[in-house]
Amino acid sequence: MRTLLMIAYHFPPFAGSSGVQRTLRFVQQLPAFGWKPVVLSVHPRAYEKTSEDLLREVPEGTIVERAFAVDTARQLSIAGRYPGFLARPDRWMSWWFGAVPAGLRMIREHRPAAIWSTYPIATAHRIGTTLQKMSGLPWIADFRDPMAQDGYPEDPATWRAFDRIERAAFAAATRTVFTTRGAAAMYRDRYPAQADRISVIENGYDEESFKGITADGGPLVPGKVTLLHSGLIYPVERDPTQFFESVAALHRAGMISPDRLCVRFRAPTHDALILDLAKRSGIEAYVECAPSIPYREALREMMRADGLLAMQAANCNEQIPAKVYEYIRAGRPLIGLTDPDGDTADLLMRAGVRHIAPLDDVAAIGATLTSFLADLAAGTPIAPPDEAVAQHSRLS
Repeated sequence: MRTLLMIAYHFPPFAGSSGVQRTLRFVQQLPAFGWKPVVLSVHPRAYEKTSEDLLREVPEGTIVERAFAVDTARQLSIAGRYPGFLARPDRWMSWWFGAVPAGLRMIREHRPAAIWSTYPIATAHRIGTTLQKMSGLPWIADFRDPMAQDGYPEDPATWRAFDRIERAAFAAATRTVFTTRGAAAMYRDRYPAQADRISVIENGYDEESFKGITADGGPLVPGKVTLLHSGLIYPVERDPTQFFESVAALHRAGMISPDRLCVRFRAPTHDALILDLAKRSGIEAYVECAPSIPYREALREMMRADGLLAMQAANCNEQIPAKVYEYIRAGRPLIGLTDPDGDTADLLMRAGVRHIAPLDDVAAIGATLTSFLADLAAGTPIAPPDEAVAQHSRLS
């Protein structure tokens, strides 16, 4: 069995983003394909939130090295301020200083056949670049999503840091990997000389994670239809403003009532922003923010919701929220607020979802939400069919 050195910031006990699932599931599943993973991650002090539940899913005997790292914003700031260079390319740039010597020790001890690193923490690819140069080993750079984009990161110095790391990765990596076809196409155009090294490995759901979970327990909110958004809300990329305005318009028209509809945001991080936007739209009676819960409990909540809400703005057309694959497996009706021309909409349509509207179009959202609620009330089958669900397992 060949050994793979995996460099990943997002790894248990990290909590707060579904991004941790990709690395964790690779660690679980790679041995079946002849690879033994050894993991180079960060010391848990670098995580803002931790949870023990996913630690139990790391296979027994997995070697995990937790290198020195701190979060600049939380641990190196004075009165909330810190020098910008200490957060470029990201707030965990200190990880590079601990991970490079730790990675070299792991290479000497475990003699891996290849190195793998994963974004969206850009420092991981900086570590991957360094270790590849120092060892000469093949390197897989798992980008997942686009890195240096038009207008992102907003800070010019951070953008330049991202661009340098991206270019170094494409120059040195044996293979670069993205999670969507749109992102891969973008990078084939950007780096035509390396086009044949670009691959797509989509995210997906893990059947084992759903084992033993049922929808028993009745409705989430008795007497109400509950729409659930599970996971992070980004102020730009998943801005609920137009969705809230459409809910307000339907409320003013007498088509919906807070006595019959609840919109729940589970662990959105930006709770204050969501509640403020809801208040500005006059729909605070419809909206609730709920705290983080263990992973399997979150899956069970999805399976009990009347409807699942996916949001992704057009500026992220080449990205798909990893949570959407779990939505599909949960087997509940889905409503997608996203650009119909983007990769998220493409995935939803391939899964049989037909209630889709642009995230920034109040009228279209209102019409789609009205149709969605009418289908729910009529009992029209609108959940993804079983044959479509099966296609989106990580192992499919």
